[in-house]
Parts: sequence; C-alpha cells; structure tokens
Amino acid sequence: MSGVLVVMEQRGGVLNRMSLEAVAAGRLLAAKVGAECSVAVLGAGGGAGVSDVAKAYSVEHALLKDYTADGYCAALEQLVKKLGPGYVVFPHTYQVRDFAPKLATRFGQVLISDVIGVQDGPVFVRQLLQGKLNADYKQAGAGPCFVSVQAGSFRADVEAGEAVAAEVFVPEIEAAQIRSKPGELFRESAQTVDLSAAQVIVSVGRGIGEQDNIGIVQELADALGAELAASRPICDNGWLPMERQVGSSGQTVAPKLYLAVGISGAIQHLVGMKGSKAVIAINKDEHAPIFEVADFGVVGDLFEVVPELTKAILAARS
Repeated sequence: MSGVLVVMEQRGGVLNRMSLEAVAAGRLLAAKVGAECSVAVLGAGGGAGVSDVAKAYSVEHALLKDYTADGYCAALEQLVKKLGPGYVVFPHTYQVRDFAPKLATRFGQVLISDVIGVQDGPVFVRQLLQGKLNADYKQAGAGPCFVSVQAGSFRADVEAGEAVAAEVFVPEIEAAQIRSKPGELFRESAQTVDLSAAQVIVSVGRGIGEQDNIGIVQELADALGAELAASRPICDNGWLPMERQVGSSGQTVAPKLYLAVGISGAIQHLVGMKGSKAVIAINKDEHAPIFEVADFGVVGDLFEVVPELTKAILAARS
C-alpha cells in the first residue's frame, strides 16, 4: 500500500475550510512517506476543485445525495480497496466522527482522531487533558491508516494553480444497505461571525478589567480591519457573546495574525489559537504563559499600549 487519500467534506458543492486543512495535512504526510497525495469528495454532483494533488475523485451515487453513515462507509470502503492508499485522512468534523470509526473497523483498524501534527515515522500527535499533554501515536497493524485532523492545526492557505479535474467513481450501493433514514441536516446555532475564517483577530482577556474598557480593544480591531475575539472569562461574564470565544470550549482559529490583549495564556485558550501564523501578545506580566507562544511580545499596561498602537496604525493608513 502507498499514497495518501484525503476525504473532503462538502455541502451543496462547497468544501468546508477544515477539508482544505486536511488536504494540507495530507500533503505533509505524503512528503514524509515519499508518496503522492490524492483527494476525494462524496455526494452526487460533488467535485474536488483542489490544486497541487496527484488525483481527485468525485464519488457519486444517488444514495449518497443525503448523508448516511451506511452509504458513506460502503462507498469509501470500495474506493479505498480500489486505490489501496497507505493513509486515509479526514477533517475532524461531526460527520467524520459519525462514520470514520466504522469505516476503519471494516479494515481491521482504528481511527487516530483529532491529530494536531505529523512527525517523521510517521508519528501522529494528539493532545490529552485539554491540551496539557501531547501524545505520539504510530500505526502498528497492517492495512491503511485512518487519521482525522483537528481544526486549525494545519494551514489551509489558498494556493495558485489549476484545480485537478475530478475522476468520477461510482460505487455499487443498494438501497437495502442504507439502514438509517436521513434526517434534517445539522445546523449550527446562528452566528454573526465565523472566527475560523478571519485573517486577523484581536482577542481580549481578563486583563481588560471591566466590560466598559473593551471599547479600546474594539478600536484597535477596527483599525486593523480585524475580528474581535475573547478568552473564556470575558464571554462567561457576558461582556462579549459566546460566539467570539476562542479556546477549547470556543472556536478554533488559524489567522495570519492573532493579537492577544490582556490574555494570560491558559492552555485552554492556547488550544484554540495555536494554528495562528503570527502571534503578538500585550500583557503587563512578563511571566505570562502567552509570551511562550508569542512571536512578538509587549510587556506593558494595555491601557497605555493599545491606544498608542491604534493611533500609529491609523496614522500609517492615512
């Protein structure tokens, strides 16, 4: 067995961002094992539309129009047997958590889920105890290795290049194999902002002191054209909506720039922003854990630093 197959997820013909992150993980894994990376997407009329991969497959069948674990397992089992990849990579979504363990079991394997990194070997890194520990996993058995990757762990930067044309694969599925009846599609609660898609984020922590002070951080975010986010204590106090929380119990983000203002850097928060390309921290405590992950740090009173930074940014843009 050789090669890496990334199974992407789409809804209405549109790939979600986590699928593109899975492709980035698949490319990295393929480079480490010296193999090619291919992609596949399920659903009638689906298309891959991804560049810089060896091959793309559109798995199409009338019984795949609506998601069912039975249908997806049957279709992917046939595709994996046909292609014979050494590794099958998924985004760690609700849907994948529903069917991927079952698919892995059909091959006598387990799903190595929620992976945050890939090392030589290959060795897959997962987090334990809400990110307090990292654990290394390596497949011991024969057969394809099934892996899902955590949101925000691999950068899904847009790449130039012509998208690979998808080859249609039609699995043999009968209605009797679909034992469950598709229900209403899962719908997330209404959100005014999707922090996972933001390129620049300014995040505020308990160092802001009180709700009335958040305005100075909002001004900085506006000057940068950034989204405003927060650590858990801010949202727990009701100072900002829960949808703006970053961390293990909030959103996972991977912006180009993450500016942490008055955030100490508890592990539960770091888990949600570890995929950021660049991190700038402003905190008066020089020993704050946030400085251990920051690319640039400013030790100072945020009430002095933030207004001056906002002025400088506005002046540079005028």
